Amino acid sequence: MPTTQSRIRSSHGLAPEIREKVAQLLNQTLADTLDLISQTKQAHWNVKGPNFHQLHLLFDTLAEGLQNHLDTVAERITALGHYAQGTVRSAALVSSLEEYPAGILAGEEHLEALTARFSHYGNRVRQAIDTTAEWGDAATSDVYTAVSRDADQWLWFLEAHLQD
Repeated sequence: MPTTQSRIRSSHGLAPEIREKVAQLLNQTLADTLDLISQTKQAHWNVKGPNFHQLHLLFDTLAEGLQNHLDTVAERITALGHYAQGTVRSAALVSSLEEYPAGILAGEEHLEALTARFSHYGNRVRQAIDTTAEWGDAATSDVYTAVSRDADQWLWFLEAHLQD
């Protein structure tokens, strides 16, 4: 990820080196979130099969939920005096998510693909809660806690569809 070196004047109380590390972590989360939104919309647009309508709506709801956290993550970066790197191109370069499988249509295949990605995303967010708390940034840890709570629920929604 390109450096997040401060370009924005800030009198924030966290030490500059902590703000730098937190901004880098948040920019990684921003990239992962943008990528997960686009992958979820990919499923939304292309799902077919007997549960089409239900899954179509579910996938759209998940993408909207992720979108709701996007501004909070990006604005936390700028509140720390750093630059939010939120273009699709910058996200594609650094996302930690696997590429979405091309050409899948069946609802179950989309559910499996999204389950893997939401699980990965949730695990990374949970790690970020602990990491930012260790760095002494309770506010960012709180942001990650809110994202984690939703990510866990979304994963549950996806996995519930895969149960026998």
